[in-house]
Amino acid sequence: MEQMYKVQIGEETREYSYGTTFAEIAAEYQKDYKEQIALVVRNGKIRELFKKLDKDCTLEFLTLSDDAGHKTYNRTATIIMMKAITEVVGAEKIEKIKMEFSIGNGYYCSKKGDFTVTRELVEQVKTKMQEYIERDIPIMKKSMPLDEANALFEKQKMMDKKSLFKYRGSSSVNVYNLDGYYDYYYGYMLPSTGYVKYFDVQMYMDGFLLILPGKDNPSALESFVSRPKLFETMTIASDWGIKLGIDTVGDLNDQIRDGKFNELMLVQEALQERRISEIASDIVSRGGVKFVMIAGPSSSGKTTFSHRLSVQLRTHGLTPHPIAVDDYFVDREKTPRQPNGDYDFECLEAIDIEQFNHDMCELLAGKRVELPQFNFVTGKREYKGNFKQLGKDDILVIEGIHGLNDKMSYSLPAESKYKIYISALTTLNIDEHNRIPTTDGRLLRRMVRDARTRGASAKRTIQMWPSVRRGEEENIFPFQESADAMFNSALIYEISVLKQFAEPLLYSIEPGEPEYFEAVRLLKFLSYFLGVSTEDLPKNSIVREFVGGSCFKV
Repeated sequence: MEQMYKVQIGEETREYSYGTTFAEIAAEYQKDYKEQIALVVRNGKIRELFKKLDKDCTLEFLTLSDDAGHKTYNRTATIIMMKAITEVVGAEKIEKIKMEFSIGNGYYCSKKGDFTVTRELVEQVKTKMQEYIERDIPIMKKSMPLDEANALFEKQKMMDKKSLFKYRGSSSVNVYNLDGYYDYYYGYMLPSTGYVKYFDVQMYMDGFLLILPGKDNPSALESFVSRPKLFETMTIASDWGIKLGIDTVGDLNDQIRDGKFNELMLVQEALQERRISEIASDIVSRGGVKFVMIAGPSSSGKTTFSHRLSVQLRTHGLTPHPIAVDDYFVDREKTPRQPNGDYDFECLEAIDIEQFNHDMCELLAGKRVELPQFNFVTGKREYKGNFKQLGKDDILVIEGIHGLNDKMSYSLPAESKYKIYISALTTLNIDEHNRIPTTDGRLLRRMVRDARTRGASAKRTIQMWPSVRRGEEENIFPFQESADAMFNSALIYEISVLKQFAEPLLYSIEPGEPEYFEAVRLLKFLSYFLGVSTEDLPKNSIVREFVGGSCFKV
C-alpha cells in the first residue's frame, strides 16, 4: 500500500504520497504567488525543491522575491554559466574561471587560461546557457565523501575547493551535478535550469559579466550601467590579495594556520595607510580644497577613515576640522516618514540643506560661524558655542550619507570640494565560484558594533538591514562614480576577526523567528573561516571601529 503523508500549507491540510517532490507540490500552489516559488520551508527549515516528501510536515513557500530565493536564483545562473563556459571554451584551455564581484546588477567573472574573451565567445556562451535552460535540465545534489569530492574537483582543476575543504569539520560534502558538470556551492540551488528565465551575458573589460534581475523585480532585467571607478577599486583589491597570496578563504586559513597572521595583518594595514596617504596628497595637490566630503554605505568605517585621513592631512601642514552632516538633521517632527510610518532619516529631505549650505558658504568667505549639534534624545538641533572660522590652512572633513550628492552642497564651488566614496568592498572569495557579497561583511561589522555600543541584538540588526540597504540604493550608490577618490575599507583578514564576536550573537536567534534563516546562512558562512584574536590588531585599524579598542573616538 502506498505510504501517504499529511502536508499542512497555510490553513489547508492535504495528503501526498511518499517520494513526491516539493517542486510538484509547489506547482499546485504557484498560481497563488506573483513570483516563481524557489524554495520551501519544511517544519521551519529551508529545503530545495528537488527534495522529496518523507514525513508529515508543515510547508511554506519562498519565492524569487525573498532574499533566500533571490540568492538561489543567482547561484543557479552561475553554475549554468560555468558549465557553458567550460563546454564552449574547452576544459583543457581553462586554468580558472573566477566569479569576482558585483558591479551594479552584473557579476564580473575573470578568466585564466589559453583563450581570449571576445564578443563572439560571449555570444556562444549565452547561446549555450539558453540551450540548457530550454532543455530544463535537472540539477542533482549528492553527498560525497571528502576524499572522493577532492579527487573529483582536482580532476576538474578546481583546486580552490580542495583548499577550502581542508578546514571543514565534516567528512562529506554536498556536490551539485548539472548534466555531468560537478561543482560545489555555498547555499541552495533551484531544481532545474528551466527556472532561470531572465539573464544576460556581456563582455566586460577582459572577462564575462553575468547580468541578473534584482530581488525587488525578479521577472525583469534592468540595463547594466558601467561603473569603471568602482571596477578599478575592486580590481586593485583583488590584485592586493593575489600579491599577499590570498585569493580565497582557504588561502587565508592556510596563512593563519602557518602562524603568518600578524605579518599579513600589518601588510594589509600598511596598504590601506598608503592609499589614505595618496588621497591626502591628491587633496593637497589640487589647491583650494576646503571641503572633503566623505560618503559611503552603512558600516564602511567612515569615522575611522576620516580620522586617519585627518592625520595624513596634518602631515601636509593642514588643520582638519570634522563636521557630521547628521548635526544638520531637521527637527524630529519635520522628518519625512516612510510608507510604514517610520521616520526616514536617510532621505535628503531629513537634512536642513539650506542651513548647511548657508553655514558652509559663510565659512568659505572667511566668516566666523556657530555650528549646530543635533540632540538625538530631544530630536532638536542645538547651538552650544561651537564656532568655526577657516584660516589659510584649515580644511573641513565632512562625513555624511549624502556627501556625494551635489544637491547636498549645491552652493559650494566645485573646486572647493573633494568627494570620497568609501565602502567595504570585499574581494575575497570562498572559492573560485562562490563570491562573498560586500553586504555580508558590512552586515557582520554592523551587527558586532551595534551589540557592543547600543546593546542591539543580532535579530534587530538583521531586521533593519533591508531598510538600510534600500536607503543606500537610493541615496549613495547612484552617486559613487562622481567621487574624486574611492577608498576600500575592507581588510582581507577581518571576517576571521569578526567571527568570534558575531557567532554568539547569531546563535541567539531562535528557530521560527523571521531572522533565523539569515542567521543560519551567516553561521554557515563564518564556519569556513578560522578565527583570530584581536590582541595584536592596531589601535587605528578600521576593524577597531566595530570590535572595540580604537584609539579614535568612534
